[in-house]
Amino acid sequence: MTVLYILGGLFIALLVLIPLLERSRHQFTPEQVAKLSRWIWPLMIILAIVQLIRYML
Repeated sequence: MTVLYILGGLFIALLVLIPLLERSRHQFTPEQVAKLSRWIWPLMIILAIVQLIRYML
């Protein structure tokens, strides 16, 4: 039953977020994309380490 609640919540979130994102029409410049992409790998590594620590405890 919990799975149905989760799927229902995700479906409702998609119904709300997709129209909002389509209306915003915010365009990122290549400089902004490059600045944001520098943070992705370090954050993913930190996330993996934290998850590993939580799993081990």
